[in-house]
Amino acid sequence: MPMSAGEIEQMIKEAMPDAEVRIDDLRGDGDHYAAFISSSAFKGKTRVQQHQMVYAALQGRMGNELHALALQTSAPEDG
Repeated sequence: MPMSAGEIEQMIKEAMPDAEVRIDDLRGDGDHYAAFISSSAFKGKTRVQQHQMVYAALQGRMGNELHALALQTSAPEDG
């Protein structure tokens, strides 16, 4: 059973409470999403490390309930 955008957002926010998260359903099929995530937890991390943090937050659902997730991650700007 596919995951909803709300479920994805909730799992990310549980792992990174300060995260600003936007989830877009790319095809309207509940199976292909784009996630835009900004969190201070990403500060000082490489893009690969940031994406690994998101995959960890999804607790193994990537590739199972969640078929495709395009990620754009960033740390908030200082100031």
